Amino acid sequence: MKNLKLMGRRAAMLAVCGGMAVASTSGLAQEYPAKPVKLVVGYAAGGATDLSARMMADALSRSLGQTFIVENKPGANSNIGAESVVRSPADGYTLFVGSISTAINQAVYKLGFDASRDLLPVAQLNLVPNILAVNASLPVNNVADLVAYAKSKPEQLSCASPGSGSSAHLGCELFKLRTGAKMLHVPYRGSGPAVSDLLGGQVSAMLDNLPPLLPQIRSGKLKGLAVTTAKRVPFAADIPTMQEAGVADFDVAAWFAVFAPAGTPRAVVEKVNAAINDALKNNPDIQAKYAQNGFLMPAGDNSLASFKDFFQSELERWGNVAKAAKVTID
Repeated sequence: MKNLKLMGRRAAMLAVCGGMAVASTSGLAQEYPAKPVKLVVGYAAGGATDLSARMMADALSRSLGQTFIVENKPGANSNIGAESVVRSPADGYTLFVGSISTAINQAVYKLGFDASRDLLPVAQLNLVPNILAVNASLPVNNVADLVAYAKSKPEQLSCASPGSGSSAHLGCELFKLRTGAKMLHVPYRGSGPAVSDLLGGQVSAMLDNLPPLLPQIRSGKLKGLAVTTAKRVPFAADIPTMQEAGVADFDVAAWFAVFAPAGTPRAVVEKVNAAINDALKNNPDIQAKYAQNGFLMPAGDNSLASFKDFFQSELERWGNVAKAAKVTID
């Protein structure tokens, strides 16, 4: 009898503790954010990652009633910013605005953290289509022409990128793996110098974000051979997809997203995810700026689960490409 009473008391205490935990989590979700939130960007101001962060920071500040501040910590292809967030308190007040490079870096750099373990995927912000563009003087008019021409002149054609390990670099390596085209990778210090040499004919091709290259394609200074997304892009609907051009299993887009340090409370992560999705669906200012800058909305429902699955698939895909192409950066 005495044992039964003791068991009953323990059960009651556990129930009370459980209730307190639920109440604490619920209260945290309601109170967050109680102070300014920092969005760390691993690149200098002015690029696509920075622009994505600043647009969403404004929307979140209005919807959640607290200031969201963008802080730029450039270096090592965003790894410095990412690691600073990984080492921050897991309380939701320091978040990381990452990109496709966050997945690629895991495969090509020796990092002091593990992106799949130490970063918690919160929500995708947008997608940016890429395009395979060539110098206008190159005697090719489509992807099949380029592949045939590259095979006839092994490693005489070149593929430029903003830097080794960038999404443009890995995109070019994926193109070479899928088609067998022999092209020499030429890394630059940023997209500007790479595009300048592409226009000047010092390099043959480049696979990079579509929006900044589109004016040069429309003017006839470059040839746009194919976009890399699975479907044609609304603002460049006359340009075929890579798969339409005959390259199977090629669906690549640059993407930007928010991550939190591992261990951040679920209630906080859910609240940020919900606020981001609300802004994407219902904020006309965000929608107008996306259209202006050539951003596409995230695919799918952008839930915590779906974005986590997407991020894991990106880690695996680019890990496989980096290994096959033997891409490593010290």
